[in-house]
Formats: sequence, C-alpha cells, structure tokens
Amino acid sequence: MQLFRTCATMHEAVVKARARGRRVGVVPTMGALHEGHLSLVRASVERCDETVVTIFVNPTQFGPGEDLAKYPRTFDEDIARVEAAGATMVFAPSNEEMYPSGASTFVEPPSVAIPLEGKFRPGHLRGVATIVLKLFHAVPADVAIFGRKDYQQFKVIEAMVRDLNVAIELVAGETVRESDGLAMSSRNRYLSSDDRVRALSLSRALSIAHEAYRQGERSTAALEALMSEELRGVDSVDYASVVDADTLQRYDIVPPKAVALIAARVGGARLIDNRTLS
Repeated sequence: MQLFRTCATMHEAVVKARARGRRVGVVPTMGALHEGHLSLVRASVERCDETVVTIFVNPTQFGPGEDLAKYPRTFDEDIARVEAAGATMVFAPSNEEMYPSGASTFVEPPSVAIPLEGKFRPGHLRGVATIVLKLFHAVPADVAIFGRKDYQQFKVIEAMVRDLNVAIELVAGETVRESDGLAMSSRNRYLSSDDRVRALSLSRALSIAHEAYRQGERSTAALEALMSEELRGVDSVDYASVVDADTLQRYDIVPPKAVALIAARVGGARLIDNRTLS
C-alpha cells in the first residue's frame, strides 16, 4: 500500500492508474476509523481495481467550540486497518497542503445544506463541500463512496457533483451499527458507559417512527413527537425531523419519499442518525 502526502503526487498516481485501465475508488475519511469506514473501503475494493482512502481532519468543517482539537487521531491503527481491508493507496495531507497560506476560496454549498445541520452547525457543510471538492481534484477517481449515516452530507455532495459537473460516480454505503443498534461513529469513543446506554435512544426513536409510518401514520408532527418522546433521556436534541428524502424540506404531511433524521447530544458527544421511512 502506498502513502501519499501531497496533492501532486497523489494526483499523478491516480492519473497513471486510470491510464493503465485501472478503475479507481476513493473513500474520504477523517480517520479514527471503525467498521463503518472499513465497510466503505471493502465496497470500493469490490467495485474498483485500486482504492484510495483519504485521512484528513478537515479544520474548516468544525465550528467555534467544537471538537477539532480533541477529535481522535489514530493514524497508525487506521493505516493497518485500511490495508487489511484492501486499500492500495492512502492520501494523508497536512493542513498546509490542503489550505496553503492565504487560501480564501470556499465552495458555497447547495440549498439542501440550509436546514438541519445548516441551522445548528453554520459553516459546517460549507467546509465539507470545500474539502470534498479539493479531495476530488487531488484524487481524480472514478467512484467515491460515502456513508449514509451522514445523510445530509451525502445529499450536499451529490448536489455539488451535479451542479459543478464533477465527473465522478457517487455511492452511498449503508449505516453500520453495533449489535445493540447504535450507529458506529468515531465520536462514540467520547461516550461513558452510561452515555452509551442513553445514546441507544436515537436508533430506537428512528425505529418507532418507521413502525408508525409503516402502520399508516402520515402526520409529520406526530412522527416527530414520537421521536422526541423517546429522546427524553439525552442531554439535548438539535433536531428530530421527518423531511423529504431529496430536498430535506419539511412538510405537514410526510412526502412520498421521506427520511427521519436526528442530531442529539449525549455526554461529550454530538451524535447523528437517520432512517429512510419510505
């Protein structure tokens, strides 16, 4: 497995691989990898001849007071895990490589970034859109694979790729969960034993909403109330919303394609989860 630190050398390696007829996949990550990430790596390995994993804790997607400084960094373990999963290349640039001195250009995210995370983490999705486009330039792959747990992030990237005519195929990998239903996340390591038990209310709330929808409930407010009731044990809830699966807009009556999304704080962690209803 090859390790690259600069955009130029990474770009050259991918261009050469594609010139040889090799299909290249990329899995962007911020490191602190878990089985959810590794499932995306394996999905790329199945689809592609070469798989690039990017490891970069992107400072522009963290807001004031967020966990940039303490975000877990487990580089050596990450390298071993992705190599075992079949990755052939890793791109791990420095902050200075991705944001040279004086850099002031950003990607204005699409309208799907406005609600939900856009309301509670201003600037977050702007940072996501910017770094993902920069990574796509450094790693001009055929396919990019992201996790569905970050549902709004994927919709933002999907719209950006469409709107800016980026020649890459996007694939969304399914959320990987612990045996008790907790969605895997790098931030789960912030949870105490008690916090972890309370965090299970996120997946339970989504299951309750899904079951109510399956039984015929179509009132958005009613489904959101069911989720909020189940989430009473967490420290705070940013949102527990039912929205259109494509636009992320909220309607009084659940639209034909809908998704339920939750962001809540439990102990020292802000957790997100989602479930498609229809």
